[in-house]
Amino acid sequence: MKHSVSRREFMNLVSATLGTGALIQLGSALSLLPMTAQAASLSLATPTPGKGKVVILGAGISGLTVAWELTKAGYDCTVLEASNRAGGRVFTVRSGTVIDEIGNRQVCEWDKEPHMYFNAGAARIPSTHRNLLHYCKELGVELEMFINESKTAYMQDDNMMGGQRIRNAEVSTNVRGFLAELFAKCYTAAQLNEPFTEAESETILGLIRQFGDLDRSKMRYTGSARAGYVSGGFLEHGVQKEMIEIRNLMKSRLIGSTFTANEGETGPMLMQPVGGMDMVVQGFTRKLGDKVIYGAPVVGVQVKEDGVEVAYDHGGSRHSIAADYCFNCIPAHLMTGIPNNYPQDYLASMRSIRRGEAYKSAFQAKTRFWEDEDIYGGISWINAPISQIWYPPHGIHKAKGIILSAYNFGGGMVFTKMSQEERVEAALAQGEKLHPNYRDVVEKPVTIAWHRMNHMLGCSARWGSGFGGWTDEVQTLFDRLQQPVNGRHYFIGDQMAYHGAWQESAIASAHWALKDMDQRVRSMATQA
Repeated sequence: MKHSVSRREFMNLVSATLGTGALIQLGSALSLLPMTAQAASLSLATPTPGKGKVVILGAGISGLTVAWELTKAGYDCTVLEASNRAGGRVFTVRSGTVIDEIGNRQVCEWDKEPHMYFNAGAARIPSTHRNLLHYCKELGVELEMFINESKTAYMQDDNMMGGQRIRNAEVSTNVRGFLAELFAKCYTAAQLNEPFTEAESETILGLIRQFGDLDRSKMRYTGSARAGYVSGGFLEHGVQKEMIEIRNLMKSRLIGSTFTANEGETGPMLMQPVGGMDMVVQGFTRKLGDKVIYGAPVVGVQVKEDGVEVAYDHGGSRHSIAADYCFNCIPAHLMTGIPNNYPQDYLASMRSIRRGEAYKSAFQAKTRFWEDEDIYGGISWINAPISQIWYPPHGIHKAKGIILSAYNFGGGMVFTKMSQEERVEAALAQGEKLHPNYRDVVEKPVTIAWHRMNHMLGCSARWGSGFGGWTDEVQTLFDRLQQPVNGRHYFIGDQMAYHGAWQESAIASAHWALKDMDQRVRSMATQA
């Protein structure tokens, strides 16, 4: 008896088996997937006379967005930032940068060159993050392409192929070939003819064949030139690399990275600001000027019926500021320790947010050794705590470069608990598995453990029990915190978005709050 496969079931199977990239390709071919949304457009009303004073707590991306939009609309804005810089987790390290990690203060000693920098926090801008790209354009932030995946980069796992490093192209080509052959055997043209038309069946099988580079007649995978050549390929016929048996690749958990490393936000074309991610921050602060007060930690927030009063320290003295509205992007776990008069259910929601774990480190490379190995940007993956090594896509053919030597997102506490010396040795020892001469060609390390970074003490917010751990209870907590206290105090940042850790999320939360405030302002003006 034949089993009819519905379109929904088939799409789910493609997604689970071949990855989101294949799903998007197939969805486009069969016209089953929608287009993405446009960037939000804000048109804020001018403030009511005498009611346009706004205080913004924190100069993260959400706070800067609010300050800029309200300034354009005619509001009188003041931004209070506890640290000596704006940007929050948008943090670019270059020569002379102070890394204010509690118990591990560092000063970067890299060569002073425009391309010698490292984005210790936000590092990529997807082409689908239209609000952030809108501000880059509006603020005059020059962008360049960011290379997220390079097929010439490496994968290494002690459990796979005797621990030898393997090019990304070899792993991905052989895995795709195996999966495509398996898929073709399970879903033949005859089976697909029932739920799909003959033309659609041919399209699907054609995509499967192309995906895995299968033999056209037998739909079998016997190796592919996509994995690269052992020799030749230009002036003589290339000798392709031998097929790697899937049982050898299955010994590593890195196989999933072959497909998921460039899915979701990292699937679209990616960009970065020329000179570092903090160019976006500088674009905002140039416009805002002295509206941003640095070294001004908030020490108290009192929400009243007609406004908000904020106490802060600056220049060795206690100050206070009264405002009609307050937008607060201080991390929730820090805000709960600052004296306030928030409602208890509001505080309970704030306390329910967990801190994400993240760790990054970087070296100055004495030479751009990766370019000698045909790597120009992209990521090498390793089944070790450093997890990844990133190669800079900028500064090509310069004498030196900055290489990201570790990025552990979600498990960074293993490094956070180490001393600086232990962190550096771990990066060197694990990096040598990808590049045998690594220890000799890198120098001047810097490390960033976000759980110990002053004024942050954590990375992106985590709602629920993990990625996708939303429940009705979590939704209730989120909805409560999204609503303003007395219509005067708004909590913002990527911590107030369903999809944290991205600048786009922080901007979206700022836009939501601004629109809500604007509706209230317009309503009060109508009633007056």
